[in-house]
Amino acid sequence: MKLENSSSMATTLSNQSMEKLSDRLSALDNLYFPRAQQSTASTASQRKSILIDLLSRDVPLFLERYGSQLTSDELDEFETLKNDYEVNWHLNRLRSVISPTQEDLKSRSVKIKNRRRAYLDKLISDGQYFSEDAMREREPYLHHEYVGKFQDPSGRSMARPGERWSETLMRRSEEATLVKKIRDEQQRRGVARSDWVGFDNQELENVEETEEEEEEETEEEKEEETEEEEEEEEDEEEQDKGERDISVNGQEVHPDNLDASNDTPSETRRPAVMETLSTEEMQERLDQFAYIMQEKFLLGEDSLDYSKIDEDETLDDHWMKEANYDAEEKYFDDD
Repeated sequence: MKLENSSSMATTLSNQSMEKLSDRLSALDNLYFPRAQQSTASTASQRKSILIDLLSRDVPLFLERYGSQLTSDELDEFETLKNDYEVNWHLNRLRSVISPTQEDLKSRSVKIKNRRRAYLDKLISDGQYFSEDAMREREPYLHHEYVGKFQDPSGRSMARPGERWSETLMRRSEEATLVKKIRDEQQRRGVARSDWVGFDNQELENVEETEEEEEEETEEEKEEETEEEEEEEEDEEEQDKGERDISVNGQEVHPDNLDASNDTPSETRRPAVMETLSTEEMQERLDQFAYIMQEKFLLGEDSLDYSKIDEDETLDDHWMKEANYDAEEKYFDDD
C-alpha cells in the first residue's frame, strides 16, 4: 500500500523535472549507487536511467539517497508531493541543512555535541585512542608538562619483553622524534636549556664549554684592534709576575695558579635532579592530562574527520539507551 502511494504521488513530478534532476546528478563524480547497480552505472546515460527509474517509483528513497546533492530550487520541485509524510519529512530535513533557522542551528549543535560525546565514550571503552602512549604521541609537550617530566626517561628506550630488536630500534627512533618535538616547543616558549627534556649534567657541561668558547672568540675579535699594545702589556706583566713568584711547600707556584688549585670539582655543577611523585599524585596528573585531551577531542581539535562523526546517526542510539537507562533508574528511585 505504501509503495503504491509513493508511486502515485511521484507521477505528479513532471517529466521535465525528473529529466532535469537526473541529468545534472548523473554528471556528478562519485555519486552513490547500491552495490547491485554499480556495474550498470558506469556511464552518464546509465546513471541517468537509474535515477529516473527511482524518481518514478520511490521519491522518499530518492530524497534519502540524493537529497543532500540537491539545491534549494531543486527541492522546490518536490513541493507538489509534500502531502506525503515521508517526502515532507525529507524536505524539512534537507531545508534545515541548506537554510537553517536559529532553532535548527541550536538543535544541530546539541546533536553534534551528543554524537561526539557518544563517540568519545566508544574511544574510551576501546582503550587505545586515549591510552597514555597514544595521547603522548598526539601532544608530546602537554604530556611532558603534566606527566613526562616526573617519569624516568630511560625506561622508554629499553627493550621490552618479547620485543624484536627491529621493533626496539623503531620505538627508539619514534621516541627521539617526540623528544625533539618537546624540545622545539620548550625552545619556542623560552624555557631555559637546563630545563629541557633529557638535559643532563654532561650536556650542561657541553653547553657551558660552548658558551665559554663563544665568549673567548668574542674577546679575541675585540682584542685584534689593539693587539700590538696588548702584547707589550703582556710582556711587561709576565716580567713582573716572574719576579713575584712564590714558593709553596718547597715548589715554585705562580700566583695565578692559586685560584686554579682551589677549583671545586664537578660536583658543584647543578645536578639533574628529577622530582618524584607518589603513585596517587602521578595518577591524578595523568587523569588531568587525559581530561584535557578528551576536551580537545570534543572541541574538534584532533586530526580526525569530524564530519563522519557529526553526521553518524547511529551514534544517536547511544543517547536513546542512556535516556532509557536514566528513566529506569528514576522509576526504581521513586519506588
